[in-house]
Amino acid sequence: MTVELQIACSFCSKPSTEVEKIVAGPGVYICNECVALAATVIEQSGETSTPPRVPIWESLSDEEMLSHIPRVGVHINYAETELRSWVQELRRRGVTWTRIGEALGITRQSAWERFSGEE
Repeated sequence: MTVELQIACSFCSKPSTEVEKIVAGPGVYICNECVALAATVIEQSGETSTPPRVPIWESLSDEEMLSHIPRVGVHINYAETELRSWVQELRRRGVTWTRIGEALGITRQSAWERFSGEE
């Protein structure tokens, strides 16, 4: 089964047709509503180092959360595909597995195993 990714916020999963703006990053999208929410959370969190709970979770039932996780998975798959293409470009440029591993916070061997396509 192929899942086609439509442009939607990676945080709330609203499609671009339901929000004013969507900003794209490497493998992720964020809508203006989530940016505003994030700004509020940051303002309210002050100096605390404990990450706040995602406010939307409080309003969702277990079933609603369960129905949402496949959409989160699609974004993870998209981000993984995007990351893989960045690594492939770095390899095409001659960047070593050691440097790629360091950039990802993993060993050279782990980077090679994850991205080389060889077994």
